Amino acid sequence: MANECIPFYEPGRRITGHATAGVTGCRFVMISGNRQADGSISVAHATAATKAFGVAAYDAATGEKVGVLRGSGFIVPVTAGANLTANQRVEVGSNGQAVVLASGIAVGTVVTGATSGNPAQIALD
Repeated sequence: MANECIPFYEPGRRITGHATAGVTGCRFVMISGNRQADGSISVAHATAATKAFGVAAYDAATGEKVGVLRGSGFIVPVTAGANLTANQRVEVGSNGQAVVLASGIAVGTVVTGATSGNPAQIALD
C-alpha cells in the first residue's frame, strides 16, 4: 500500500516537486538541486538535522512529480523515526522521518504522537 499524506488542516501551500531520488509520502523533503525546466522544484528526502522544505504528499520514484505540502499552519501526518508524544518539538531524522528535537533545526510540533514507524500528526513551522 502506498503512503499518502492528506492534510488534517490546510491553510498552507501545495507545490509540485520533481523527485531526484525515490520519495516516500509523509516524509520531510529538502531542495535537492536546481529548479527543473518545467518549473518544478527538485526534491529528495531531507537529511537528518536539516531544514525541511516540506512534506511529500505521496510516494514518487526518481524522475516523477510529487506534491509537496509546506508552510506554517499545515497539520499533516509525518512518519515518526522514534516514539513521539504530543507537544514535542521535532526535527528531521534519517530518511526524512520526524524525531524529537535535539541538535537539529525545529520543523514542527507534535499534535498527536505515534510510535516509531507510524504517522504522527505534525504542525509544520
